[in-house]
Amino acid sequence: MKLKSLKFKHIAVFSLLMSITTLFIAGCSGSGGQNTGADGKKVIKIGVFEPLSGENGGGGLQEVLGVRYANKVYPTVNVGGEEYKVELVEVDNKSDKTEAVSAAQKLVSDKVTMVLGSYGSSVSIAAAPIFEQAKIPAIGLSCTNPQVTLGNEYYFRVAFIDPFQGKIMAKYAIDSGAKKAAVLTQLGDDYSSGLGAFFEKAFKEYGGEIVKSEQFQTNQTDFRAVLTNIKAAEPDFIFAPSSITTAPLIISQARELGITAVIGAGDTWENSTIIDNAGKNAEGIVFSTFFDEAEPANDEASKFIPGFKEYLKENKQPEIIPAVSVLGYDGYIVALKAIEKAGSTDTAAIQAALKDVSIDGVTGSLSFDENGDAKKSIAYIKTVKDGKITFLTTTKFD
Repeated sequence: MKLKSLKFKHIAVFSLLMSITTLFIAGCSGSGGQNTGADGKKVIKIGVFEPLSGENGGGGLQEVLGVRYANKVYPTVNVGGEEYKVELVEVDNKSDKTEAVSAAQKLVSDKVTMVLGSYGSSVSIAAAPIFEQAKIPAIGLSCTNPQVTLGNEYYFRVAFIDPFQGKIMAKYAIDSGAKKAAVLTQLGDDYSSGLGAFFEKAFKEYGGEIVKSEQFQTNQTDFRAVLTNIKAAEPDFIFAPSSITTAPLIISQARELGITAVIGAGDTWENSTIIDNAGKNAEGIVFSTFFDEAEPANDEASKFIPGFKEYLKENKQPEIIPAVSVLGYDGYIVALKAIEKAGSTDTAAIQAALKDVSIDGVTGSLSFDENGDAKKSIAYIKTVKDGKITFLTTTKFD
């Protein structure tokens, strides 16, 4: 009996070791999140890494809505001849660098195959090493700071970048007659500080003068001191890239101080909550953005616009299409195209396929350069007129 018992113990130990070895090998492979759903279909997981709370929560939701709608339109993907259901795994990075790392780690633990996001460059930069180390391809949607993709082969993006956006807004200011500009940015925020610096550089290259450069702290609500300094410098144009939470405060307090200069910013200002909170003070603000629904670029855009408007209505959102929602939609399509091109759920194969992906998205033709950045040459300038976001002009750089 003892010999028989010992024999069974040896068999059990051997089986356990084999199981551990098999799990170890599987864990070291580049295979992403895949399993079988309740309906028997194979499932592939795509992480959605966005701020749904914090100062960028409003913009993050807009981006998520674009991804969710894309998943509704294209719920499956062909992988090597097999149909997989696409499951979205959403995490809230809370508009915070530390929380962003935790959110990214959760997506890795959930074994997602790819990641979409984020709205906000700082959180994307913070999470980038996590995705790279796990060899999970990430597609930035509206994060525009060059540092997001620089030196990271696993991070791509579908938006234009801040050197381009800064140049666009500087040229608009100069073409509008501005000779002197002031810049107001958020200390420690990669998006705000980076875009402000690129605007300054371009404005001076175009022959303009930067008469004042000021910074403010995260969560600051009183801007009267820095705005008083800016007013004393008598700028024609104030460039103040900031969050949708901060923007109405800056705009309203500037007007209350009697500042009449045009106030401009980047893509984050395309949000109706700024108008809701700044009221009449928002009249005349200008900003750059990625998309204008009045000029659909192709058949995909023509199909997207009415469908997404209905989706916004169903979700009790304003029926004005935010550009970041469009980027969420395009980013999802790029992800599916890369998976199909790879013909595999292997994340390294998908990363390699992403480099050569080219699509006709809602924002137009889209492909990537050597840094993983979208090749973009067009931006839209919009303003607030009669309480509504209104198209102003298109600017193009080759």
